[in-house]
This record gives sequence, C-alpha cells and structure tokens, in this order.
Amino acid sequence: MAEAWPWLVLIGLGALHGLNPAMGWLFAVALGLHRASMSVVVQSLVPIALGHAASVFAVAAAVAMAGTVIDGRGFRFAAGLLLIGWAAYHAVYGHRHRVRFGMQVGLFGLGVWSALMAAGHGAGLMIVPALIPLCLATSPAHLITADTALPVAVAAASVHTTAMLIVTGVIAMLVYTWADLAFLRRAWLNVDLVWTVALVLSGGLLLTS
Repeated sequence: MAEAWPWLVLIGLGALHGLNPAMGWLFAVALGLHRASMSVVVQSLVPIALGHAASVFAVAAAVAMAGTVIDGRGFRFAAGLLLIGWAAYHAVYGHRHRVRFGMQVGLFGLGVWSALMAAGHGAGLMIVPALIPLCLATSPAHLITADTALPVAVAAASVHTTAMLIVTGVIAMLVYTWADLAFLRRAWLNVDLVWTVALVLSGGLLLTS
C-alpha cells in the first residue's frame, strides 16, 4: 500500500482535473453543441488530453530533474512554497487571465489551449507530492537521479492524464446527451475555490513531509 499511494494520488488528481470544467469538458461540450455533433465532443477529447499531458510532463520533468541537484529536504520545502505561492496567485489574479479561444478553433488550437489552461492552473505542480516519492523509490540509494527522473515523469504524466481523460470524457458526453450548458447556472460548483484549496493542501503536504 505504501508503494501504491503515489499512483493513487496521481489518479485522484487526474480525476479532479477532469472534473474541473476549465480543464476541457466544458469546451468539448460547447464545441459539440455549436456543431450539433457528438463526434465533435469525442474528437475534442484527444487534443485536450494531449495538451494536458504535455503541460504536466513538462513541469514534472523539470521538477524531477531539479531534484537531482538539490538536497531532498530543501527541494520539498521549495516545491511546497511554490505550490502555496501559486495558490495565492491563482486566488487573487487567476480570474483575470482566462485563455480565450473561439468556437471555430481547430484540434491543434484546442491542444494548445488545453496546455495553457493546465499550465495556468498549476496542474503539473499539483503532482509533485506524488512524484517525489516515486523518483526516490526507483533509486537504490533513495536519491533522485537523471536516469530515473525522466522515466518516472513520463509514467506519472501518463497515469495522471489517463484518469483525467476518462473523467473528462464521461462528464462531457453525459452533459452533451442529457443536459445543456444552462444547467451550470443552476448547479454550479466554485471549482476555483476547490482548486486553490487543493494547491494549498499539496504544498502543505510537501512542507510537513
């Protein structure tokens, strides 16, 4: 169980990211309704997932490689402060920097939009608490090394994005089939608040571990 918990955290965070409409399902539904096609909803999921994966992997790889040259405890402390700082920035300024794409965007543009949204929300930073123990567990000396950092980052981003894609796809197809965007006005969850709290909790976990 001790070895499985980082993977479970990655899956859970992927599900959380998939639940967040800003990560893609809202845009997929909007495109599908605009073009009156379920196939457009399904096709939209591919660039959304690829863009999210690229953003998460870029951050995960950078963080993992940084861990090869920074003391373990100092590295966790710095990562924790970065997460909490990002949460503060997101809470104060996040709503002012929305990424806007029109309904005529192509699949490539949708992938770019997804990557920018993931980066802007700090999606890659949130997996750091799970990434660090995975990197340490793959090294016999329990140190983050260049040989293990990148493969672990690839695996972590893949597992995380798969969970995100499943949740995003299920929600997008359910909303497109049985509801419409108007229902969001009646049953809206403050996802920005949930996201900010999750960032703070992730940072606090790194600071106290």
